[in-house]
Amino acid sequence: MGGEQFAFGGEIVWRPTAAHIEQARLTAFMRRHGLPDYAALLARSTADVAWFWEAVFEDLGLEFYEPYTQVVDLSRGIAWPRWCVGGRMNIVHNCLDRWIGTPTEQRAALHWEGEEGHTRTLTYGELTAEVNRCANALRALGVGPGDRVGLFLPMTPELVAAFFAVMKIGAIVLPLFSGYGAEAVVTRLRDAEASVLVTADGFHRRGQVVAMKPTADLAADQVPSLRHLLVVSRLPADAGVAVPWNPARDHRWDELVSTQSPVAPTERTSAEDPLMILYTSGTTGTPKGALHTHCGFPVKAAQDIAHCFDVGSADTMFWVTDMGWMMGPWEVFGMTLLGGTMVLYDGALDYPGPDRLWDLVERHRVTVLGISPTLVRALMKHGEAPVAAHDRSSLRILGSTGEPWNPESWRWLFEHVGGGRLPIINYSGGTETSGGLVAGNVLTPLKPCAFAAPPPGIAADVVDEQGQPVRGRVGELVVRAPWIGMTRGFWRDDARYERTYWSRFPGVWVHGDWAAIDDDGLWYILGRSDDTIKVAGKRLGPAEVESVLVEHPSVVESAAIGVPDELKGQALVCFCVLRPGHTPSPALADALTAMVAERLGKPLRPKAVVFVDDLPKTRNAKVMRRVIRATWLGEAPGDLSSLENPSAVDAVRRAAAQH
Repeated sequence: MGGEQFAFGGEIVWRPTAAHIEQARLTAFMRRHGLPDYAALLARSTADVAWFWEAVFEDLGLEFYEPYTQVVDLSRGIAWPRWCVGGRMNIVHNCLDRWIGTPTEQRAALHWEGEEGHTRTLTYGELTAEVNRCANALRALGVGPGDRVGLFLPMTPELVAAFFAVMKIGAIVLPLFSGYGAEAVVTRLRDAEASVLVTADGFHRRGQVVAMKPTADLAADQVPSLRHLLVVSRLPADAGVAVPWNPARDHRWDELVSTQSPVAPTERTSAEDPLMILYTSGTTGTPKGALHTHCGFPVKAAQDIAHCFDVGSADTMFWVTDMGWMMGPWEVFGMTLLGGTMVLYDGALDYPGPDRLWDLVERHRVTVLGISPTLVRALMKHGEAPVAAHDRSSLRILGSTGEPWNPESWRWLFEHVGGGRLPIINYSGGTETSGGLVAGNVLTPLKPCAFAAPPPGIAADVVDEQGQPVRGRVGELVVRAPWIGMTRGFWRDDARYERTYWSRFPGVWVHGDWAAIDDDGLWYILGRSDDTIKVAGKRLGPAEVESVLVEHPSVVESAAIGVPDELKGQALVCFCVLRPGHTPSPALADALTAMVAERLGKPLRPKAVVFVDDLPKTRNAKVMRRVIRATWLGEAPGDLSSLENPSAVDAVRRAAAQH
């Protein structure tokens, strides 16, 4: 780390117009505070943390029941800041309640669409009424402040209503991936000792009905603390799915929630009261429950959406996500705090045809589209025709997160979707950070695959093995000052939190990503540092190898790992997914091997190139290289609960047996 010259970079391909700069929300923020440019803002925001976050509160119009006496208290050290000391506020008041009686009450809070074609729009007034009904139903079930409530639902309006209802009554919400198996649900509900699980009877995927309630039942039977299941009817009566029912435990949403009053009091919580536990899979051991508070995660989410993505109340955002990934809560909190509109879609984005995503953009007049590099690579297989068939003129911002880009797929999105006129706001952070540690913006130029800088308020740096800053070389991504979105530790495991982020360098958050800053000051994320490969003394991130491989016309997706080698310490093994119409062959493997050696150097010549139909990925589209490596080496692959496609692991195992 820190000893290798950085190979990425390239030419600037997008520059903001005078109109971009003049109309940007960030420009207004800087002018209000007498700051001449982005660099000055970033410097002041990290040098004077209390000033900056108070300025953000003002920018977002946050309302407190009782004012705070101190923005931040660092008496316990940088790892344990206390924010908005003494203040009382409930974020649901700021997301929903305060809009009632204003013009925003009549604005669309969300547009929802199901794969089967059903649509529904809720205004802020209608969403608030549904949240209140659900809050009253939860109170009727005995849920109160501090209790934990799990959400195991597809992306539906009821999911958003339940999400806010839990927080409205002062309880703690646990969003779970809608595609989890029973074991993954059990692990998380048990750890949090949840008392209620909100679920659905099922959902639609690629024209098929997928039952969800049986999975919820299997989980509920194994969680002693769980007293109630609240079940949303997502499937039509003629779906032919038998829904198991336990009258002592199960309640139908239509019967319990819909009959409640649309008026409900909002609990006057402390600003630092727990709000949400977001679970993230660990390499080993149980999932980590990142704990977030009312004045933490939502504020960071809304600030990033406003300052990095330039979103305001007139915008409609569609981020392709699930509520179990942090980008789901991020979108819901951010868009409602800003008074904008979100789009939720429950279904496959290539069904019934490969143009479904672009059809959604056209019909819902999406202005900000968030999409992962992995999804872009999947859509590229279908060519440009599905994109060109739809009006995309409403779009003004493209966003991406989840995985490092490779230049080919970045340019495809930039040129064929954005027409070369839209910025791609690259965004990277994590469940524990509540948003971005590096991001783009609409004020500074962009290169393919790059980030402009850290967002305002984030004191990020790239360092070598001794913790010293490096430029033009690969290093560890770190943060040197606290920010309001920092997790307040892991649920009931403070020691694990300190060990994970604060044990490497004193007083410095080590995030676990490889990063680099080029000569023009643009930033790059190159993958997880535990994915690092070291061949003959040279360290490199998997993204460097993978970007070479996908330049070959036969390859649509790839993953690179390092495996033990007696001579070099580690050797490269590369896994490639081929485009339709291309078939694996020894000649193709040789060509790809030679291509990597030519581009990256002979010492980095792959030991093997392996062809697979798919790569193991999480539901938020991250390629699980640690799983690939462990499977290839015949080791235990660790926690697989977040995998979207477990069968891909079997394919790697079969390939390993043949080598």
